[in-house]
Amino acid sequence: MDNKDCALLNILLENSRLSYREIAKKAGCSVVTVINRVREMEKVNILTGYTANLNYEKLGYDVTAVIQLRISKGKLFEVEKKIATNPSIFAVYDVTGNFDSLVIAKFKNRKALDAFLKKIQTYDFIERTETSLVLNTIKEKNIQIE
Repeated sequence: MDNKDCALLNILLENSRLSYREIAKKAGCSVVTVINRVREMEKVNILTGYTANLNYEKLGYDVTAVIQLRISKGKLFEVEKKIATNPSIFAVYDVTGNFDSLVIAKFKNRKALDAFLKKIQTYDFIERTETSLVLNTIKEKNIQIE
């Protein structure tokens, strides 16, 4: 990764719908350079997909929850993989501290959150959960690459 690759990634983060020609113009390089570098970053899984940024609140997802999990008996990855299959899950992280895993999820309402929590609390190896509700989202965005 050099400065040109970082610039290309930042342009794509800003707007992944740009054509190679538009990206090349913004980056100050040739279209062939953009194509080759993007393909290489895809090949080595630095660039893993192209997506839209959604306003979840406008789509009816009014509840964002941060759920901390304590998982027993060395089953961390097994439990995390199971939880990650739920379509309401935004992110799953291994963390340090009093809990083993941090889950960020988006739900249409409190009832859906309640059902999810009651479901995962029946999973083997989940010892404890602690849930916080997000009141306001100040920033939720991809970070720029340096």
